[in-house]
Amino acid sequence: MTRTTPRDPAAPRLAALAALLADETRASFCLALLDGRAWTAGELARCAGVAPSTASEHLGKLVAGGLLAQERQGRHRYVRLADARTAQLVEALAAHVLPGAPAPARTLREASLQHALARGRTCYDHLAGRLGIRITDAMTARGLLRQDTGFALTDDGLRWFAGLGVDLGSGPTPSRRPLARACLDWTERRPHLAGTAGAALCAHALDSGWCERVGTGRAVRATPTGVRALRELLGIGPEDLGAPDNSVGAATSPA
Repeated sequence: MTRTTPRDPAAPRLAALAALLADETRASFCLALLDGRAWTAGELARCAGVAPSTASEHLGKLVAGGLLAQERQGRHRYVRLADARTAQLVEALAAHVLPGAPAPARTLREASLQHALARGRTCYDHLAGRLGIRITDAMTARGLLRQDTGFALTDDGLRWFAGLGVDLGSGPTPSRRPLARACLDWTERRPHLAGTAGAALCAHALDSGWCERVGTGRAVRATPTGVRALRELLGIGPEDLGAPDNSVGAATSPA
């Protein structure tokens, strides 16, 4: 009598998760939602180039599968990635399937989008792309962040955040997220800062006008205010960000 090995109980759930992302439209939705914001079904439909009815069907599957969370406001239904772990999964899979240079752009618009995302973007709730990597490298070089045994803020790093007026321990309940975590950047092929500290820094950069969103997607760029702040605080030059050196005397002008 042949003896069979019991099937791992996680196998069906893993297969179901893979099936959710095996559709190009659903994958497009998840990548778009890496900007950390809530989108309507209509916005995602236009982004993926599908009919609203098709988008609703796919969104229903993603919500049922636990990858997306939804909320209603009046007649509108908004969806977002379920949590930071889901965003980390999507970003990691994107990095895995893009081991080298991205495919050549087919249109000028596509080329512009690729350039903007590579220059700077949000990865759910933290900064990624060249912008995120330069900030991570500068924090490490200045002793604010350690990468030798995994990502960890130093005491100087904690004081640096406090000096910015950023309270990493704020909130009604303690966060279960790690304070600092490495997230593999799929364009730079190196880790950038994520976790509670990464999210707090991204929020501060957007709220203080250091960065601004480009269009309706997740691309961001440093403003002249941000170029000046990053140079003063971390020694990052405009040439490192692909930004013009016009921060002096134009701190409130668009980049």
